Amino acid sequence: MTRGAAPQPFELPPHAAEFDDLRSRLRSTRWPDAPSDAGWALGTDLDYLRELVAYWIDGFDWEAQREKLQRFPHFQVDVAGRGIHFLHAKAEAPSGPVLPLVLTHGWPDSFWRYTEVLPLLTDPGSHGADPADAFDVIVPDIPGFGYSDHPDPALNSIEVAGLWAELMTVLGYDRFGAAGGDIGSHVTRYLGLDYPDRLIAVHRMDAGLPSPALDPGELTPDERTWLAGAADWNASEGAYAAMHRTKPQTAALALNDSPVGLAAWIVEKLRAWSDCDGDVETRFTKDQTLTNVTIYWLTQTIGSSMRMYNANSRIPPEQLARRTEVPTGFSIFQGDIVRAPLPWLERSTNLARATEPARGGHFAPFEEPELYAQELRDFFRPYRTTR
Repeated sequence: MTRGAAPQPFELPPHAAEFDDLRSRLRSTRWPDAPSDAGWALGTDLDYLRELVAYWIDGFDWEAQREKLQRFPHFQVDVAGRGIHFLHAKAEAPSGPVLPLVLTHGWPDSFWRYTEVLPLLTDPGSHGADPADAFDVIVPDIPGFGYSDHPDPALNSIEVAGLWAELMTVLGYDRFGAAGGDIGSHVTRYLGLDYPDRLIAVHRMDAGLPSPALDPGELTPDERTWLAGAADWNASEGAYAAMHRTKPQTAALALNDSPVGLAAWIVEKLRAWSDCDGDVETRFTKDQTLTNVTIYWLTQTIGSSMRMYNANSRIPPEQLARRTEVPTGFSIFQGDIVRAPLPWLERSTNLARATEPARGGHFAPFEEPELYAQELRDFFRPYRTTR
């Protein structure tokens, strides 16, 4: 990454030599056995993955996907010694005050999460919405993800929030809004907590769990039911996160070397966490899925991205207990995982708006871009005149 005080245009590398190596590895895969009736019950479905890999070898056109991604304005900049890659798309033909909005992704993705929704936010008038709702949109890759630097040691969500505040200063935005999901929801929360004089409002797709120090007796019945459900989910679906928190390097040794292993690790989550009724391709085409996985492969970020779980696990409990006083909105999508109830949203934030969209899951900005864009427009509309 070229260093400099001012952001510089960035072009996604073609990676021609890396793709020759990738196809060679895919063709040489030593496939495991699987019970004939396993399907997705024990993890990634073997038959589906074979089909996906065959397409990765002979049908997937990275150059075409790279050109599609490159239609967005990509930049790179050094922030506090960290090389940050980000999209910076300005509002098109706005008819009122333009609100800067930083969007933060989660795992297992990158800036890719917002590529479907970004045009709807910068140019709402061309998509059947009010031009007055246009945003300047900034989508950074968290360090350790995508085309940003690999930090050593890994950064936690508080530290990333600090980088984003400095990035927005570099871009000339004194006050701004923030939104995110998954890890991005945590980063957005800390932006509101640590920079309340700069955040106009924050929007999140999930609410996190209570601090371990909180007395469960203080919770409402709905909150206790939610916590019990979260514990059940963690027991049945949370092994990946336990690995990321405790032994990410062990998994990285395998996943950074095997593209099939990498695809299995990621695709299983795309299916399990999206509102797809068990059929991942109702939400993500093979090209879309493989674009996400290929970014991980080419940037070698599966290990560095997983290490952020370990960094976040060491955030002091008192940080988890802080209440967000910046106006906060939530869109808790029906197909998402571990959905927090209204009492917890009210307890933990200065809640300004909460909705439960009927469609979409953990990757709603990609699954339901029109619906997600409308959620952001509706929430941030009252704050456009408070900059």
